[in-house]
Amino acid sequence: MGNTSSTAVQKCLEAAVAGNGDLVAFKGSLFYQIAHVKAYNLDIPVTPAAITYPKSAEHVAAIVKCAADHSLKVQARSGGHSYANYGLGGQDDAIVVDLKNLQHFSMDKNTWQATIGAGTLLKDVTKRLHDNGKRAMAHGTCPQVGIGGHATIGGLGPTSRLWGSALDHVQEVEIVLANSSIVRASETQHTDIFWAVRGAAASFGVVTEFKKWQALIADPLLSRKFASQFVLTELGVIISGSFFGPQHEFDSLNISSRLPSAAESVIVLKDWLGVVGHWAEDLALELAGGIPSNFYAKSLAYTPDDIIPDAGVDKLFAYIDATPKGTPLWFVIWDLEGGAINDVAPDATAYGHRDALFYHQAYAVNLVGRVGDKTRAFLTGFNRVVLDALPGHELGSYAGYVDRALGEGGAESYWGLNLPRLGRIKRVVDPGDVFHNPQSVRPAKG
Repeated sequence: MGNTSSTAVQKCLEAAVAGNGDLVAFKGSLFYQIAHVKAYNLDIPVTPAAITYPKSAEHVAAIVKCAADHSLKVQARSGGHSYANYGLGGQDDAIVVDLKNLQHFSMDKNTWQATIGAGTLLKDVTKRLHDNGKRAMAHGTCPQVGIGGHATIGGLGPTSRLWGSALDHVQEVEIVLANSSIVRASETQHTDIFWAVRGAAASFGVVTEFKKWQALIADPLLSRKFASQFVLTELGVIISGSFFGPQHEFDSLNISSRLPSAAESVIVLKDWLGVVGHWAEDLALELAGGIPSNFYAKSLAYTPDDIIPDAGVDKLFAYIDATPKGTPLWFVIWDLEGGAINDVAPDATAYGHRDALFYHQAYAVNLVGRVGDKTRAFLTGFNRVVLDALPGHELGSYAGYVDRALGEGGAESYWGLNLPRLGRIKRVVDPGDVFHNPQSVRPAKG
């Protein structure tokens, strides 16, 4: 932010908390990092534009409006125990809404329903419930975790096998929406919001982001010098891209404006070893360096005629939200392909997907044993939702993402119209099928 913009934001935020200077701290102020930012993971430095300490929902609403009016991101911090410092926005220059002053507690001793402020730490939740009728609820074991984040992301703990997760106890929430309105949501009012707030709110943004990414990569005029990837995980979304050309040429394409708004991170690499090294670094971070593990993967190949319609995208992400995965270690990668790959005729080599525009690979890991049926069913259902959204379309699979569940039919999915010719060649050079795996090409019959 420039000085003028920064000053305007400061004035707006100060007004949002009724001019109380103790309720807002700005980047650059004395002891800002130590006294206000207080990053939980010191390995990930993050500097928010401001930390605010609202005392009411009205304060929160005004802060959100300030941030929106100045195109800044907002992140609530309840206890601050985010491994990636997401309570600080996860990136520089967010507006943080620290909820520590929202400590309201009351107990209706007729219904035994408690009202708990979002800034209340679990140690205080435990004590206040006990002091007001010897009541208790399921939650995690760390006393410094805030209930606001804990009960909206899941909230698992030792009593969850008996009582469910913390969010299962939530019967109503007061929530400030992105348009700065304050609503109460429950099973009887604002039911969609209530459903989303209990564990899956992030996915609503994800749907929009995927639609924009898909629209970008489907553009037939998109420069071949641009490569991109859309990665969906349990924790959120990463959209990345590489451009093989000069900075000014990349800037002229205006690609960033066609993707969801976010702070850009641009790294300029001047030699090929640097590019490959950067990719290897990212891959190591995302996939733990290729350490052997128990995993399951499925893939699909999409042609330019296989763009998932908006309604199909909505169903796909609703499925992701609602379906048990059996593991927290899962991700889906959509990779842009096409370009020069598709210049080659489909029958010029055995590789048959010369019309593929992009692939997806859905992947899940179990670190403690075999992949369970629930995880396999999740990934199988994921592919089924995509196929149902594209009736009459034949989507293949990439042989590099071997899927044993396809059985012998996998060969056709991998090689398509090239499979008969492969079978004839196999009959000549390996009639005994010596070089065999469960999905390899079989010798053509007589």
